[in-house]
Amino acid sequence: MSQPLSCAVTGAFGYSGRYIAERLLAGGHTVRTLTNSPGRHSPLAGRVAVHPLAFGDASALKAALTGADVLVNTYWVRFNHREFTFAHAIENSLRLFDAAKAAGVRRIVHVSITNPSESSPFEYFRGKARLERALGDLGLSHAILRPAVLFGGEDILINNIAWMLRHLPAFGVFGNGQYQLQPIHVEDLAALAVEQVAASADVTLDAIGPETFTYRQLVQTIADAIGVHKRIISVAPWQGLITAKAVERITGDVLITRDEIGGLMAGLLATYSPPTGTTRLSEWARANADTLGRHYASELGRRRDRERAYGAD
Repeated sequence: MSQPLSCAVTGAFGYSGRYIAERLLAGGHTVRTLTNSPGRHSPLAGRVAVHPLAFGDASALKAALTGADVLVNTYWVRFNHREFTFAHAIENSLRLFDAAKAAGVRRIVHVSITNPSESSPFEYFRGKARLERALGDLGLSHAILRPAVLFGGEDILINNIAWMLRHLPAFGVFGNGQYQLQPIHVEDLAALAVEQVAASADVTLDAIGPETFTYRQLVQTIADAIGVHKRIISVAPWQGLITAKAVERITGDVLITRDEIGGLMAGLLATYSPPTGTTRLSEWARANADTLGRHYASELGRRRDRERAYGAD
């Protein structure tokens, strides 16, 4: 076994951060989390030290990271909202990187996104590219992991596709639905992150699964797995947004945004890299058909209720 390390993980009471932290603990490492949800019910409660993500207090942020060998950063936001924005997420992340350097952290493992670009028309991808550049300029050893779409555990996207297949009379794909995605299981991402925690080289890795789907194929695969027979129809992006807004009035959540549709249709959730994950979504969906999409997973609900466990949607 490699030498035990002291690891700081942002959001270990959340989604991907939880699986990364659990693997680190299983590998004999010590883990602390920096979190906005210190009171959230989690399998990790009592097993990791807990510190606030005090972005507005540089000294507190530095203190929370002092003594850590490695920082694994999963912090980000999915869309702009009155309660949070990409601009704030970039500013907060830059403060986190600076605090890590000041605290003597030797390496940062950072979760990004496939195909980031500072010239992208989509703010999500521009923001992720800005942070990758900042991390490269920081002068610390680092690994950048670029997942496309996560599935497994308490995921939102794949679960909510299944939920809509169960509840809507038909499922609309934007345009022809031939743009591609390469989903990776959250445990495979966690394994890759833990592997990079113990490494030292500066690397950027696409974190993608072994299957490549068109969006239409992905929806059909999920429908087949859960035994739901619904028409899959092509809709214009504006029509899809109208439907999404109607669903949002029922769920009180943000189902999908204009930029998310644009990034999806631009093929930004697929790459030409070899797969780094081994779990096949098609097999996982069949194995979890009884529970997949039974309940809606709310992005805003998770952010507003900072005590409820993930998966208790």
